[in-house]
Amino acid sequence: MLGLIGVDVDGTLVGTRNVVRDDVWAALAAARAQGVRIALCSGRPALGHALEYAKRLDPDGWHIFQNGASVVHAESGESLSEAFPPDALPALVNRARAHGRLLELYTDSAIAVTLPGDLARRHADLLGIAYQPQGPEALRGTVVRTQWVVPREDEAAVMAEPHEGLDLHPAGSPVMRDVMFISVTRAGVSKGSAIRRIAARYGVVMNRVMMVGDGENDVSAMREVGHPVAMGNADAPARAAARHTVGHVDDGGLRDAVELALTL
Repeated sequence: MLGLIGVDVDGTLVGTRNVVRDDVWAALAAARAQGVRIALCSGRPALGHALEYAKRLDPDGWHIFQNGASVVHAESGESLSEAFPPDALPALVNRARAHGRLLELYTDSAIAVTLPGDLARRHADLLGIAYQPQGPEALRGTVVRTQWVVPREDEAAVMAEPHEGLDLHPAGSPVMRDVMFISVTRAGVSKGSAIRRIAARYGVVMNRVMMVGDGENDVSAMREVGHPVAMGNADAPARAAARHTVGHVDDGGLRDAVELALTL
């Protein structure tokens, strides 16, 4: 069996009802009981539901948040965060305000938004955190990531705009189908770079690692591991990067991926 499984959240662990199936939890617990490390590998911050998922998946383990910008130990809270280039922040904030767009700024434990309102409120509900919007000027601590939260029809325009020295990680959620989340990190920071760091911490070689995902932001990790798995509901880039394909998230596809990991 494999030594480490990376698990995306939206569209992989969590389906259209924003819950995790009981049989998926059971499969993940069985794998952990047999010695397989389970690492959450999400674009979400280490807050709310995502942190709860991480603690349940592997309470004494390392987990990936914010598309690799935060690598956090569930029990101790130790962080291996990658700081966002501070010189890049003012231009992004100004662009967001000029276009009337929602840009979120994240530290390891707090969020600021440029545009309070419906999108910010809906995203807070999705994350499982209280909607208490604060502006970028009020945010304290080291910013590790920013994120555009825009209608799907605006994705192409945002992706085409200059983001020098930064990497973009677009992803959707089955719970907010009309929205694209375009995460922005320092160049070179991704789920792929983070899963390598975790595997090294555990002493697991990359050909004994599985990554299960459904979105374009999962591809960097899928390309690093020996066993990339696409969910049945995966976007085309994730399908193209996969070695294995399992069922739809709402049908328990992640359970099938975990059971496969125990046979490899």
